[in-house]
Order: sequence, then C-alpha cells, then structure tokens
Amino acid sequence: ALVVNNEAINAVSSGEFWLVANQTPFYAEMGGQVGDTGVICGDGVTIQVTDVKKKLDGISAHLCKLIKGTVKVGDNLSFIVNEQNRKDICANHSVTHLLHRALRDVLGEHVTQKGSAVGPDRMRFDISHPKQVTAEEIRQVENIVNNAIRHNYKVTTTMMSQEDAIKSGAMALFGEKYGDEVRVVSMGDDKELFSRELCGGTHLSRTGQAGSFYITSESGVAAGVRRIEAVTGMNALSWVQNTESLLAATAREFKAPVSEVPVKAADAIATI
Repeated sequence: ALVVNNEAINAVSSGEFWLVANQTPFYAEMGGQVGDTGVICGDGVTIQVTDVKKKLDGISAHLCKLIKGTVKVGDNLSFIVNEQNRKDICANHSVTHLLHRALRDVLGEHVTQKGSAVGPDRMRFDISHPKQVTAEEIRQVENIVNNAIRHNYKVTTTMMSQEDAIKSGAMALFGEKYGDEVRVVSMGDDKELFSRELCGGTHLSRTGQAGSFYITSESGVAAGVRRIEAVTGMNALSWVQNTESLLAATAREFKAPVSEVPVKAADAIATI
C-alpha cells in the first residue's frame, strides 16, 4: 500500500509518503527504540526510508521520500536497512539491559525501569529511585557495565511462554502488555548469566560490540523517578574527547596543568 495525506493511492512519483509491504526487515519504533532508516529500491526506483512506525494494530508503516523513479502498488522491491545506524541502536539498546542490572546491583532491588529512549547516538533510561544517584554510585555503575562489555557475553534471543520466561528469571516491565508467547533476551549463559529480560527490540550478538559506556547525566524527572542519559561506542569516545578538550581549555585559561584545575577554580570562586 502507498498512502499520501491519509489516502491510499496506486503510485507515487515525488515527495513524502507511507509505504506498507507484506514483509520488512525494518524495525518499527516500539518499546523506546527508534525506527530503522535505510533504502528501498527496485527497477528504476530509489526510496529513502526516514522512519518506521507501528500502525493499525502492528502493521509496519515506512515513512518514505522518493529519490528516483515512480513506485507503484504491486512493485517488487528490495529493502536495505542502514547497517551502521542499526548497529549503533543495537549497542545502546543492549547496554540498557546491562545498565538495568548494574543499577539494581548498586542501588538496590527496588530499582525498576520506568521508561527508555534508544537511538543511534544515545540512550535515556528512567528508573524508580527515591534520591539522586551520587557520583560514586555512577562510577560503580559505569564500571559494572564496562566490565560486562569487556567480558563479551553472548547475547541470545528465545521465544517461550510468558510463564516459562518468568520461571527462567527473565525480568518483565510492570505495566507492559505481553502476549502468551514472549521474546526473552539473555546476556551470558546459565553458568554465568548477567541479564535476562523480556524484550522485543534489536540487540548485539555479543556485549563486547558496544565498545564502551559512559553516563553523561543524571537528573530527576518526577517524584521517585531518576533519569540517566548515556552513550556507547564511538559516541562514548567522542564524548570523552570533547570533555577532555573542555578541561584542557579551562586549564589553559588558568595557566595551570589539568590536575590543578579544581584548586584554581575554587580559588577563583573564593575571590568573587
């Protein structure tokens, strides 16, 4: 199907439109994870996919922009997901599972996920916790997650009944609606299981593919709810490099080595 301005049409030769096919490898936005991007192409036709949404009780609708040619209902087309974009999303999504486990280890078993947003460049993770997460606790969480990344746990997905999933130790999110059959994502194995959760999103095949992990901010968003924002992989490297550049620039202003910046800053504030 091809849809423009909420009306089904038989062909599109320009502009933006929605495309629905009988099957697709594109992930539609769901469970906090953004939709895939990529290209759909055929004989003389090139289409850019900018987003994918779930419509009408589970149908994947591709938000498209025609680049070349004319697309018609009934055309045979090839669907090509932007591979690097998908990998970056997978890294952030898989690490939210590691983060969830680490937060429970450091802050306590009362911590549960209250929301998330997973894209290619960052992640946002909301949790139930009554007070600010301290700098020391943040470092402990970062260390646990980065150790799990370096351990390079195997990531596996299994379909099973909801009852069997819960018996296996899989965490389910309170308030989420699950079917009779659920998808279980495990990191590690029965000998050394790090994380097991019910999840319908896309993931890495091994945790080591995430590269590295850093928490960039922690804040309160509602009573008893804290928000953690973080980065992985090359985005984590870029964040660290940018932070180092800012620190170096501050040191130059103080005409002091980086190690003396805290003392110089405290002295400057004291003289105000």
